[in-house]
Amino acid sequence: MIKRFFIFLLIGFLCFSWNLGFSSEKETKKETKKDALYRELDLLGEALSIVSKKYVEEKSLKDLIYGAIEGLASSLDSYSQFLKPEDYKELLVETEGKFGGLGIEITIKDGLLTVVSPLEDTPAFKAGLRAGDIIVKINGEITKGITLNEAVKKLRGQPGTQVKLTILKEKTKQIQEVTITRDIIKIQDVKRALILEDGIAYLKLSEFREDTAKELAQALRDLERKGMKALILDLRNNPGGLLVSAVEVASRFLPKDKVIVSTKSRNAETLVYKSLSSSPKYLDMPMVVLINRGSASGSEIVAAALRENKRAVLLGEKSFGKASVQSVLPLSDGSALRITTAKYYTPEGKSIHQNGVEPDIVVTKEVSDQPEQENVFERIKEERSREFDYKKDYQLLRAIDLVKGLLVLSQKK
Repeated sequence: MIKRFFIFLLIGFLCFSWNLGFSSEKETKKETKKDALYRELDLLGEALSIVSKKYVEEKSLKDLIYGAIEGLASSLDSYSQFLKPEDYKELLVETEGKFGGLGIEITIKDGLLTVVSPLEDTPAFKAGLRAGDIIVKINGEITKGITLNEAVKKLRGQPGTQVKLTILKEKTKQIQEVTITRDIIKIQDVKRALILEDGIAYLKLSEFREDTAKELAQALRDLERKGMKALILDLRNNPGGLLVSAVEVASRFLPKDKVIVSTKSRNAETLVYKSLSSSPKYLDMPMVVLINRGSASGSEIVAAALRENKRAVLLGEKSFGKASVQSVLPLSDGSALRITTAKYYTPEGKSIHQNGVEPDIVVTKEVSDQPEQENVFERIKEERSREFDYKKDYQLLRAIDLVKGLLVLSQKK
């Protein structure tokens, strides 16, 4: 009975997925593939029946099915995962922009739990975690073989509680142990927007979410009123987010119908995203985009689109290299599948997956990577001086120099 129920359930789901990927023009071939699918599912049903009868401990049918689906997702790539109902709810909480945790984006890369990007001014960033660092242990437990779901559960928690991490630093290859106190993580899409000097505006985007384009538009209007003559767009440590949001952001700086990004799915279907007719647009002022190892996904889309459309100069370090599109597909019991459904390509047709975006001007030195000191005097000093000091940011200073040169050239033209 268990075997039949499981086969019926999985056939329904997989047949639906199978139909999405094949053309109706080849019915004979499709039937052959269906026959093969039934045979393989029969094998899976046999294994399920044996486990349910012979395993030393009794397991519920739902646990066994969830385990099978988790195995299915983990066999795809490091970004695909099965979300149990409680995990799916956690994901929805995260999109609201406020949750308890450390403030890092993580992934499984080459089987290792890896930091994609730390959000600035969060406990993880202040503790010295940086893009590319490998989390070897969480509270003394080895992370090898851990799933993303399990890692997120271990890292998140009530604000004020602590978690001990053992980190393999990506730059120095040294092991470092840090104890981090969890906090409420509040994500601000536009982290900072101000005029630095001589009409040079600075705007930092933290992520690409539903309201990012709207907040960006308001920030640009404010900067324009303050005398903006040129713009430095900071996408460092921006892990990405919504594809449509990245397209909306890039559209502000490109003429209508310029190619921003294209995606290709399994059946070779290509979708091309072009710049929208958003207003106002900022097409003429000199522009520099800052990127680093923590710039991923949506950040790479925007950076590559502006560079390849000859709109901006990229300065900093090579980006992370995540060029895949994930879709979250809810299931009937409140769980969901998060799977890679397409890969994206730059306007020139380049794939940056696992390669990253190379800057036009390489500047590797930035603000200090050292964790903040546990010193009462330093903490008091920090509390008294929360003002943004751009002169301590080497990459930003080089971007300012570059923009000044571009302003001189634009005035001569």
